[in-house]
Amino acid sequence: MAYRKALSLMKPYTPGEQPPPGKFIKLNTNENPYPPPAAVVDAIRSAATGPLNRYPDPVATSFRRAAAEALGLPGPEWILAGNGSDEILTLLVRGFVGEGERLRLPYPSYILYRTLADIQGAAWEQTPFVDDWKLPAAFGQSADDLKLVLLPNPNSPSGTIVSPEQITEIASTLTCPLVVDEAYADFAQQNCIDLVQSCDNILITRTLSKSYGLAGIRFGFLIAKPEVIAELGKIKDSYNCDAISIAAATAAMHSQDWLADVVTKMNLTRERLTAELAELGFRVTPSHANFVWCQHPSGRHAEIYEYLKRNQILIRYMDFPDWGDGLRISIGTDEQIDACLLMISRAIQSFA
Repeated sequence: MAYRKALSLMKPYTPGEQPPPGKFIKLNTNENPYPPPAAVVDAIRSAATGPLNRYPDPVATSFRRAAAEALGLPGPEWILAGNGSDEILTLLVRGFVGEGERLRLPYPSYILYRTLADIQGAAWEQTPFVDDWKLPAAFGQSADDLKLVLLPNPNSPSGTIVSPEQITEIASTLTCPLVVDEAYADFAQQNCIDLVQSCDNILITRTLSKSYGLAGIRFGFLIAKPEVIAELGKIKDSYNCDAISIAAATAAMHSQDWLADVVTKMNLTRERLTAELAELGFRVTPSHANFVWCQHPSGRHAEIYEYLKRNQILIRYMDFPDWGDGLRISIGTDEQIDACLLMISRAIQSFA
C-alpha cells in the first residue's frame, strides 16, 4: 500500500503512559489531580439528556462568549474552539506552513510540533535553549521560508517561562506568526493574552486539559485577531467540538473562583515538591507549570523511573539527544506527592 512519502518517513508522537484507572498514581502526563468543578459535571449531565441526535454548534458560541468574558477579550470573534489545543496546533501548521516550508521550535520542548510539520511535509528547525533555559537571539531571526514559530510558555519539560517583554521583542523581529502555546499559563504569574491585541503576529493557544481538570473532555482554543480566526475556521472540521465538550468547557469558563483555588493549591504543592527534591540532592529547575523538571547527580534517572513504576507510581523519564535526560513529575495531590517522594528516596538509597 502506497502512503504519502511524508507519512512513511515520519516518526510517530508518543504520548505518556495511560494505565487503567486506579492502578497507578499518575504523575506523568500533567493532568490535574482534582476533579473538575461541580458545575462542569452538571453541564455534562444536562447536555447528555439534550438533543444528541442533532449536530452541535459548529463554532461553540456559548464557550467563546464565556471565554472572552473570563479572559477580558473584546468579543467571541477573537476565539476559535478546537478538539484540544493539539487540534488548534494542527490547524495552525496546516494554515501557515506549506509543503517544503519551515517552522521553528525551541529545544527541548513539545515534540508534537515536529510531528505536525512531518505530517504536512514541511521542515522543522530546533533552536536549543542556552544556559538556564534562555532563548538565544537566533530564535527570533527571520528567513524567507520560515512560516511559523512555536513557543510553549511555560515550556515543557522545564516549566520555565519567557517574559511577555521578550516575546514582544521576538515577535517584532519575525515576519511570520509567533504562536505562544500557553497550555500551562494558568499556573504562572504572567501570560501573553494582552499581546494578541497589540502585536499583529502573536497568537495564543490554550487548553482546558491542565488547570481546569478536563483532559478527558478534549477542548482547547486559539486566541487571535478576528481575521485570523476567520481564515483558520475555513479548515477546521465542520463540527470539531461535540455538544458535551462545549457544555463542559462553557461551564468551566464560568468557574473562575474554582480555578483560582485549585491553582493556588497546586502551586503550593509544587513549591513543596521542589524543596523536598532539592533536599534529596536533585537539581530542580524553578517551574511555572503544574510539573517540575529535575536531575539527580547520580544520573540514574531511568532507574529511578523504573523503580517508581514497579511501585505503581508513574512519572516521566525523558531523554533529549544532545541535551541530556531527567525526570518530569506532574503535580498531584499532597498525598500522591508524599508517596512519590518516599519512593524516590528509597530508589536513591537502593543505589548505595
